[in-house]
Amino acid sequence: MRFSAATAADRLLPEKFSLRLRPLAERVDALLTASNPQAGAQRSSLAAFSVRIVSAAIALIAQIILARWMGGFEYGIYVLVWITAIIIGNLSCLGFHTTIIRYVPEYFERNLLDDVRGILWTGRVFGILASTFVALVGALGVYLLHDRMENYYILPFYLGLVSVPMIALGDMLDGTARSRSWVLTALTPTYIVRPLLSLLFMVAAVLAGFAPTAVTALTAAILATYVTTLGQLAVVKGSLAQIIPAGARSLRLREWFAVSVPIFLVEGFFFLLINVDVLMVGHFMDPDHVAVYFATTKILALAHFVYFAVKAGVAQRYSQLLHGGDHERFASFVRDSVKWTFWPTLVLGIILLLLGEPLLSLFGASFTEGYPLLFVLIIGVIARASVGPTESLLNMSGNQNVCAALYAVALCINVTLNILLIPRLGLMGAAIATAAAMAFEASSLSLTVYRRLGIPMFIFAPAAKLSRPKEQS
Repeated sequence: MRFSAATAADRLLPEKFSLRLRPLAERVDALLTASNPQAGAQRSSLAAFSVRIVSAAIALIAQIILARWMGGFEYGIYVLVWITAIIIGNLSCLGFHTTIIRYVPEYFERNLLDDVRGILWTGRVFGILASTFVALVGALGVYLLHDRMENYYILPFYLGLVSVPMIALGDMLDGTARSRSWVLTALTPTYIVRPLLSLLFMVAAVLAGFAPTAVTALTAAILATYVTTLGQLAVVKGSLAQIIPAGARSLRLREWFAVSVPIFLVEGFFFLLINVDVLMVGHFMDPDHVAVYFATTKILALAHFVYFAVKAGVAQRYSQLLHGGDHERFASFVRDSVKWTFWPTLVLGIILLLLGEPLLSLFGASFTEGYPLLFVLIIGVIARASVGPTESLLNMSGNQNVCAALYAVALCINVTLNILLIPRLGLMGAAIATAAAMAFEASSLSLTVYRRLGIPMFIFAPAAKLSRPKEQS
């Protein structure tokens, strides 16, 4: 039997209330049962949004516990090293995890199963080999530069590099699952299972008598990453085996990597863009200030995850609709995705500004220093939400080169402003730099989508006549 919100309301509520709620209940039923791309993407985005809500709660609780146990100094070391490890692991994929999302739906549409097997196998093998090489190079760099680093960073950075191969493999598996719209399989391991296990391992370590230091926290994170990624690998391989029979692999390495490298630049610049402020604070200021700034951004992430949830739900649909040939339907879907991103982000942003100070105080009394930063950083988050997942649309439509160039400019703006403002304004300087870069990113990407695809991808823009997408290699 299939659940029906309308039927449930009729049975459980008085007639007066059930009649008032029937329009809403029927919309819920349509969302749950409709087979059109909009409904499918909304279900995917809703699932992703739900995962990110639970994830945000888990992450917030975990970070509060860690900050309380470790103190600002050790917590700041842990934060800086772990963010660096995640950045390196993600960049090690060279954008291939997104290339999988782009090609797998097309290959299934054309029944090219040899190509499906080839690209998925290549993604896993390449992810492991490339990330292991990068981690070894990183370890060599720490060894050669150890006399220029603060002593308290050396061992933590070695430990952080140990997790890089599994972080990269997890990104490949995320891309594989998202290419089939398996949103829960894609997001649950990274955003729920891994932080939960990391916290549990940390609790076990402290109960066993280990000091709550950055080294202990990083060790717990490494164990959690390996357990989570290997478990995700088993689940994804099992699910794929049910829909893809065994057979030959077709390898189109030149074609895939020709697309992957520009996507790598797009996502690399984007990933650096959303994390470079923490890295720059770590460069100019001590771990205590890193801890305060990171806690502030962690609070802000409660609003920012709407963007990532919608992005996770629509990227595969962008590719599917684009290759389907119905460009009016495609444009309508793109405009809807902007609405799904903006309005929830705006509401959550207002709520966070009201509750930000008490939330920060949960980390410790000194962390409330970050509250004024929220009012600046939220400007950038709202700006990005107002244009929706523009970079996903550009990547899926073959415009990844121009997207990469715009992200490079935004990253340069961010880094330059951080260098200029942090020595003068401290943490507020980092917040201003990040908000300005995000506002530039949003406006430039939106303008590019309009020029290239004829779609006004801005929440307050009127609809415009659609032109056929210009695909770039």
